[in-house]
Amino acid sequence: MKIPKSAIVAVADGELLNLYRNDGEESAPKLTAMPDVAISMDNKGSGGRHHSSSANPSESQLDEDSFAAGTAEMLNKRVLDGEIEALIVVAAPRTLGELRKHYHKALSAVLVGEISKDLTGHSVADVQSTIAAA
Repeated sequence: MKIPKSAIVAVADGELLNLYRNDGEESAPKLTAMPDVAISMDNKGSGGRHHSSSANPSESQLDEDSFAAGTAEMLNKRVLDGEIEALIVVAAPRTLGELRKHYHKALSAVLVGEISKDLTGHSVADVQSTIAAA
């Protein structure tokens, strides 16, 4: 998959989000890390089927789903504000599924591609080579 010039690459799992911008050309991408952003975890409506109970004693899944919903909310806002014109999402499989539930149609319109793989904590070179191979 090619990374358009100035495209944003969001790399996420249920706890972390890394954003990169392609400061190179499509034919010679150069991903640059962007500053960390605060993600709202207030969206407890997301993942409601995972409420803590005797059958599911951990709230970690609810927290991960809330983080994914907050990530989608932040990305939606940036797309609607015109800050993102092209977007590639690389996320852990479960997180990607939760993100998709919250995409605004404007975000879907600028979505260049998605990769279902957990690359949080990996080097920029790993992220770039995984996208190139997709």
